[in-house]
Amino acid sequence: MVTARATRAGCLKASGVAGPRAAISARPAGRSRGAAGPPRGREARTVGLGLRRSVGGRAKATRRAAGAVVEHVGSLDGAGLKVGIVVARFNDLITRPLMEGAVDTFERYGVDLSDVEVVWVPGAFEIPLIAQQMAATSKYDVILCIGAVIRGATTHYDSVAGAATNGTLTAGLNTCVPCIFGVLTTDTMEQAFDRAGGKAGNKGSEAAVTAIETANIIRQLDLSPKPLFLNMEGEADE
Repeated sequence: MVTARATRAGCLKASGVAGPRAAISARPAGRSRGAAGPPRGREARTVGLGLRRSVGGRAKATRRAAGAVVEHVGSLDGAGLKVGIVVARFNDLITRPLMEGAVDTFERYGVDLSDVEVVWVPGAFEIPLIAQQMAATSKYDVILCIGAVIRGATTHYDSVAGAATNGTLTAGLNTCVPCIFGVLTTDTMEQAFDRAGGKAGNKGSEAAVTAIETANIIRQLDLSPKPLFLNMEGEADE
């Protein structure tokens, strides 16, 4: 006995019309099984957003390129720079390698060693005063401050580290001569040795690179800055 369902399927097959299963599996000509169709739903929104972001990024980059934006990047050519280095004698097992690393870096970057002057002071607390006085003479393009403050059992560490940090910043602001902070502030002597030519490099050398770049930025800008509290002869402004 032939059922109506079987008869209908046979008629469809005989007439060349695909049955329901064949219709589901049919694909447009020219598209392989792995080819993706048009995105739908969430996928479509994601692709659309991606295209808008891409186009927006290109447009933004074009506007920047067409604009008159001027960027200043400090040169790392140390030729002609006059450098002052203030070094704390306290913890000189640390500060001397830092100073030597800085001097070596200055030389490698083109600074004439005859243009480098090193001044030793008792400790890190005394660095800012001498740095400011040296900067106020207008003899130097940059002052590099080197010291090592290592935490002990009392709060003395906090006082000295804070004074050295703030004082070095203030010296530069007061004189408009960059005063670069190359003072180590560590919890242990081991940490200090690691940063004075050990496994963490030589922070004196890194500070010297910072000094060259900062001094050259000021040269490139050519702003002729006026000190806030001292003139370039070291006299107090009225």
